[in-house]
Amino acid sequence: MIQDLAAQYAPFFEKELIDEISQIGIVKDVREGETLIEIGSYVKSMPLLVTGAIKILRQDDDGDELLLYFLEKGDTCAMTLTCCLGRTKSEIRAIAETDARLIMIPIEKMEEWSGKYKSWRNFVFESYHSRLNEMLDTIDSIAFLKMDARLLKYLNEKARVSEDHVIYSTHQEIAYELNTSRVVISRLLKKLENMGKVQLNRNHIILHLD
Repeated sequence: MIQDLAAQYAPFFEKELIDEISQIGIVKDVREGETLIEIGSYVKSMPLLVTGAIKILRQDDDGDELLLYFLEKGDTCAMTLTCCLGRTKSEIRAIAETDARLIMIPIEKMEEWSGKYKSWRNFVFESYHSRLNEMLDTIDSIAFLKMDARLLKYLNEKARVSEDHVIYSTHQEIAYELNTSRVVISRLLKKLENMGKVQLNRNHIILHLD
């Protein structure tokens, strides 16, 4: 099975690298809502995401969270790479947004492959670049968008990564990830419903796609 999963990276990696991933990679299945990486933990392996989506969150000193970005098929996490290479504790929390399957790569292989395979080196650099752009986008949203626009952008992103316009998140969960209050989220969701953007239900939100 691992060889078939590793083969999904064939368009990006040399055959020899795919063979190595097949030999040493460990398949990990996670369920929606399961925590993969906790803040303050040491990261001992790097994930390659094969299916599903993972959300990456930051936490402030008061325990409030902020969604930084989503990881999707073919992605890895730049912050995980940094923790692996620096042997430092994680500063982010990674939670499965949907059921997901990953290939876990031991950290000792990362530096070895960076010198051995050009495709791996390019993959790592591109991952850093992509995650940086996503974090800058998050910063821009906080700095320049009103909360109602941030909320709608967030809902659209949730729908995109889950490939489902029905969003099973409570108002409190959304408030945590946008670092605001449940009262604010509930008020803005009602505003979006009045605008015809969403339909609010007891246990889910239906997003009306444009």
